[in-house]
Amino acid sequence: MSIEVGSKLQGKVTGITNFGAFIELEEGKTGLVHISEVADSYVKDIHEHLSVGEEVTVKVINVEKDGKIGLSIKKAKDKPKRPQNTRVQTENFESKMNRFLKDSEDRLASLKKHTESKRGGRGAKRG
Repeated sequence: MSIEVGSKLQGKVTGITNFGAFIELEEGKTGLVHISEVADSYVKDIHEHLSVGEEVTVKVINVEKDGKIGLSIKKAKDKPKRPQNTRVQTENFESKMNRFLKDSEDRLASLKKHTESKRGGRGAKRG
């Protein structure tokens, strides 16, 4: 089986560096999984995700003319497809606006009440 872009292959981690991991593929070829292609989340330390000798499934993302093979572990994972056209019922603009105005008036009234009591109210005489 030839190594083509888009194909999923099994490989073995042969080396780990700060920028990625080298994966030995079939026919003795080696490819590189860049640290950004190891997991869906940020990878600070690649050693937390991979270890030398570990078997991994990788997807070929590019093959350079000089023979370098770019691989991805995160793209090799099958992601469940989300069903389409499943919209959550949302409230209309008018009801959102009414709710906003009511909340706003309540907050403003509360703010005025607390502010006036701290200043002594309106028209308070100072002695």
